[in-house]
Amino acid sequence: MMTKNADKKREQIQMFCMDDMVPQNHMLRLIDKAINWNFIYELVEEKYSPDNGRPSMDPVMLIKIPFIQYLYGIKSMRQTIKEIEVNIAYRWFLGLDMLDPVPHFSTFGKNYTRRFKDTDLFEQIFSKILEECMKFKLVDTEQIFVDSTHVKACANSKKMRKRVAHEQALWYEQELKEEIQKDRAAHGKKPLKDNDKNDSPPPTAGGSFADETESQIPEGAKTQKCSTSDPESGWFRKGEHKHVFAYAVETACDKHGWILGYTVHPGNEHDSRTFPLLYEKIKDFKPDMMIMDAGYKTPAIAHLLLEDGIQPLFPYKRPMTKEGFFKKYEYAYDEYYDCYVCPGNQILKYSTTNRDGYREYKSCGLFCSSCPYLHQCTESKDHVKVITRHVWEEYMEKAEDIRHTIGNKEIYQQRKETIERLFGTAKEQHGFRYTQYIGKARMEMKAGLTFACMNLKKLARILEIRESNMKEFWSFLRFLLKQRLFTEKWCWG
Repeated sequence: MMTKNADKKREQIQMFCMDDMVPQNHMLRLIDKAINWNFIYELVEEKYSPDNGRPSMDPVMLIKIPFIQYLYGIKSMRQTIKEIEVNIAYRWFLGLDMLDPVPHFSTFGKNYTRRFKDTDLFEQIFSKILEECMKFKLVDTEQIFVDSTHVKACANSKKMRKRVAHEQALWYEQELKEEIQKDRAAHGKKPLKDNDKNDSPPPTAGGSFADETESQIPEGAKTQKCSTSDPESGWFRKGEHKHVFAYAVETACDKHGWILGYTVHPGNEHDSRTFPLLYEKIKDFKPDMMIMDAGYKTPAIAHLLLEDGIQPLFPYKRPMTKEGFFKKYEYAYDEYYDCYVCPGNQILKYSTTNRDGYREYKSCGLFCSSCPYLHQCTESKDHVKVITRHVWEEYMEKAEDIRHTIGNKEIYQQRKETIERLFGTAKEQHGFRYTQYIGKARMEMKAGLTFACMNLKKLARILEIRESNMKEFWSFLRFLLKQRLFTEKWCWG
């Protein structure tokens, strides 16, 4: 029989409890059970006046709103507010009943610019949630995986201008200079004179409109592209041909996928140059090993980690030698005599140590001119072969020994199960593929809350499984006790 009373229920008056409308296994219910949100009051206490002004919005609810956005990957705050208006679980999580008005979508943005700007509030929230995860002995910092991913900036790739590309200062520059001078003195060379070209500290890859205009750029100067809508982002090559403005989010996690730290940089900055900022945040975990991709395989990073007692695990990097020529490893290095021996059994003697920290070893052009391997060795007009060796090359050799250690190959393969999987989850489920915010500070806020959501979601699910297993255990134990009592002879007299 056909029924036609479906619309009658819309006008019915019912009494219900908000808590009964949210399923017991709902993610927001599990998250709310996993952590006490009152710690936010302590973090923002200084930003509020205790006895002046109008009553403010609950700071916990103010933080929970973008938390919902990043947890479910909602594309904008405007859409998030629309979802909260009709979603009972969202209202329950925020502490709102069905008749309470939902805050305007611009409320969080205004509080961010006026109250939370230039603060580390969101990084503190991330750290607090990570501490809660560590209390349950779930985080293992013995091995830390490090990598970076790019997030598309809110910037039109066609709206750009040119500016002078300033050379970025190296984070190990002072230490390298000292090492170069020691090395030159050990070889009987005069110290290098100070290079006064870059006395002023160079700016980062980001910038502002206070920089020089295109008409003021000197002729022949090296330039780089700068977005007019988001100057702090960087021009990044995505794929084979596509170029976009983006931010690079450098992240560290353990072997179980717990996020330990993060930093945000313009998309055109290389991972090896931004690594120290992330390292300062994670070195207190005192890991035994750090697993990184080929972008971090530099003498400076190997020197930094090995000096701190951390084993760096790098992958094999294919030599960038022109096809048909001898690879560098085919030239044998003699540590005792500090020279190289070429495949033609000729000696390449030490010549000098340059400003970049590389020792130069040169062959004798008179002997090389008649060598049968000359066409495989060098294209130099004077037939001189030059091989460079970094002053920290011994640390790279130690890193290679670590790579060849039994079991480390399997450890490196865990990257796709840890850090790479983490990035994939963030982009597919939490809206981390692009950002609608402008500026590096807002991008740091987005990254901090997104990673906090991922850690907290993981913690909530683990605690739910533990609680379920404990219930099953006690239920089974009660069953055994009943069976025991039932079968005892004294029970039957």
